[in-house]
Amino acid sequence: MKISAKQVKELRDRTGAGMMDCKKALQETGGDTEAAIDLLRSKGEAKAAKRAGRSANEGTVASYIHHGGRIGVLVELNCETDFVANTDHFRALARDVAMHVAASDPLAVEAGDIDPAIVDRERAVFAEQVARDGKPEHIRDRIVQGKLAKFFRERVLVEQAYVKDPDRTVGELITEVSARTGEKIRVARFSRFQVGG
Repeated sequence: MKISAKQVKELRDRTGAGMMDCKKALQETGGDTEAAIDLLRSKGEAKAAKRAGRSANEGTVASYIHHGGRIGVLVELNCETDFVANTDHFRALARDVAMHVAASDPLAVEAGDIDPAIVDRERAVFAEQVARDGKPEHIRDRIVQGKLAKFFRERVLVEQAYVKDPDRTVGELITEVSARTGEKIRVARFSRFQVGG
């Protein structure tokens, strides 16, 4: 099937992928743009996973002020090069993550960053709830683990449902932009301030 330059350009505009990658994706999907987008996303996520071990020492600090100045957020978002740090996609991602932190109030960037004392306290509360509910002894640990996983989905930044699109997580959003830019991207840290909080 002949793929036109217009089709390739349209796909590139929508995904940010390279021209040859767009052309190959369109050829593989028989010219179906939506299927080509899905194909590029799946390949991009696989490439992003390969980049996980690389260092990300460039980036930006984004700020967001919410509720008429009652909540403020600073987010440090890192990437590998200053070239990517200055792209619109990267800066938009930094702003979106800062806005998400203002709205969702996560405890940490990743589950491993949460103070172990907090995790132990939550585990103890869940164990007490399960025991009080009279659940059979042999399944209590699994129920507690499930409740702990839910706690992480609600309180860990990269596991939270993204406020602008709850069908994907903040981690998936970061992976998509990483796939588009071709670099490792990570949230280094954030601070959330609330008046009277």
